[in-house]
Amino acid sequence: MTVRYVLQERVSAVKQFFRNRLSNLDLIVLRIVGIYFIFGLLWIFITNATLIKLVSNHEQFTLFITYKGVAYIFITSALLYLLFRKTLQRQNQIETSLQLSEERWKFALEGSGDGVWDWNLETDHVFRSARWQEIYGYSENEIDPTSRAGRALTHPDDMHSIVDDVKAYLEGKTDIYVSEFRLRCKDGSWKWTLSRGMVVSRSKEGKPLRMIGTHTDITARKRSEAQVIRLAHYDLTTNLPNRMLFLDRFKQEIVKAHRTSQTITLMYLDLDRFKEVNDTLGHDIGDLLLKETAQRLESCVREMDTVARLGGDEFTLILCNLDNQSSIERIAQEILDKLAKPFQLGNELIYITTSIGISIYPEDGNNVEVLLKNADQAMYAAKQHGRNRYHYFTPSMQEAALMRMHLISDLRIALNANQFRVFYQPIVELATGNIYKAEALIRWQHPTRGLVSPAEFIPAAEETGLIIEIGDWVFSEAANQVAKWRSHHPGFQISVNKSPVQFRSNSKNHINWIDHLISLGLTGPSIAVEITEGLLLDARDSVINQLNALRAAGVQIAIDDFGTGYSSLAYLKKFDIDYVKIDQSFTSNIRTGSSDMVLCEAIIVMAHKLGMKVIAEGIETKEQLDLLVIAGCDYGQGYWFSKPVPADEFEKLLYRN
Repeated sequence: MTVRYVLQERVSAVKQFFRNRLSNLDLIVLRIVGIYFIFGLLWIFITNATLIKLVSNHEQFTLFITYKGVAYIFITSALLYLLFRKTLQRQNQIETSLQLSEERWKFALEGSGDGVWDWNLETDHVFRSARWQEIYGYSENEIDPTSRAGRALTHPDDMHSIVDDVKAYLEGKTDIYVSEFRLRCKDGSWKWTLSRGMVVSRSKEGKPLRMIGTHTDITARKRSEAQVIRLAHYDLTTNLPNRMLFLDRFKQEIVKAHRTSQTITLMYLDLDRFKEVNDTLGHDIGDLLLKETAQRLESCVREMDTVARLGGDEFTLILCNLDNQSSIERIAQEILDKLAKPFQLGNELIYITTSIGISIYPEDGNNVEVLLKNADQAMYAAKQHGRNRYHYFTPSMQEAALMRMHLISDLRIALNANQFRVFYQPIVELATGNIYKAEALIRWQHPTRGLVSPAEFIPAAEETGLIIEIGDWVFSEAANQVAKWRSHHPGFQISVNKSPVQFRSNSKNHINWIDHLISLGLTGPSIAVEITEGLLLDARDSVINQLNALRAAGVQIAIDDFGTGYSSLAYLKKFDIDYVKIDQSFTSNIRTGSSDMVLCEAIIVMAHKLGMKVIAEGIETKEQLDLLVIAGCDYGQGYWFSKPVPADEFEKLLYRN
């Protein structure tokens, strides 16, 4: 049993040896030769033995031997013809089938417009189809038929990935070979290519011998993807990184800085009075201003730093590895200086400034949200200190921000909770000393904080838009009060402040002031609306229409805090102003021969020449009163007469008057 098993193993080994050594063609030839050899032996032995028995004559035997040889030649020729014909027919069928399969394969691959490649991994020979040559602009045989020649066309930045993709596929880590890279065309341009392929031939040991695949031109798709990515990550107006990309980069820089124990400086910028440029000159000029601002900012920083636009007129800068305060302040001052230079935009020469808030990692926070919030608070501090400056974040700002947040939160419920009060300050006719007018001033009686100053909550109300509802409530209270007082004091007038936010609002919830006056049976002159000088520069139709509607209804217009804003004589005349109120910053320091006295006199003369009355604010002494009377001022308002008081106390002043 053991001997038989050994013999079988040896026979199998011999067969395997011959299979490995001989090709299919060799086996076919050997089969034909074997058949020919066996037939020849059988013919010789059988025919010779038969002739010896049948023919005894030597001469006849020799003759028959000759005939037998001739017959052998004819028979073997016919046999060889049949064997070779059958073999060649089979081979031809195989070749025809292979050719048909190859044609179908090429049609399937190239039918979609792809270029076909066929790579012999043993010889490094690469076949590239005519369509492949056409895609990249090469003529036939212009590229060597090797993989090395193909790699020479690959973009250097993509070489590493293409080698890794081929290696991963050949090692069985991926099911199919797929790779994206750039190939150089004949004209020097680059085309993004999607390469796909698979092994179609392996050795007995499983070693890859041959790969086939396609190249697809995906340049258009890559451009579209790049455009989508750019739209998602870059600002269209300035081409700077937008908020999304800024946040992503900032997070990466924080991770890097944490690992290397370095600092990051964040600057938060807001253009001063950009809205005025946008509103007066239009959004096209505003966009041009933003573009040039972006260019100036980029010129102030290093290539490794990031300049981004968060939206509107807000920009941020990420500055890495600035290890001393002088470097930070040098960059901040350079930004201030460059943005303070005039912008020549078309025919317009524009001057703006910026306010910069600065926070530093890790001193002022260890994450993006905290650092951004702190820099934002520092920027607002820079604005409050006069704009066109930079300001570092301090812990006290955080406390102030928390207080402001709580203030706004409380402010939202104050109106419904009936926490507001309207106080009235008399406006006295200086020539007679009689009270003919009053200014309605809001006060907030907070349940825990007590009386909150308007200077503290009015800016917050304007910022949040709550001023619209609060302003309507003040007007309604003042209108009801003036209706009551005019029954005993005909001609009495109450002045009500109207914020620019109220004029610019598109809210449909606020009341129509003129309709409300009509519903109370009041005439227009019973109310005077006080506006700021800056509002006169707002040339939008909604503002102009509202001012014209108020004047048409008989409501008088007063410019509050005159002399501190930007109004011009042309605007004063254009809007038919009734009263000019001299700001208390002038009246509080007047004395004979002082510059403030000269300014007050000039304002009074100018206003009278334009047909306007003058109201001086902030009168606190007898000397101030006398000087204003001599200067010809019409009305006065201030603590010399009375501080703002509730309606019941004001009534006592009226009766006493």
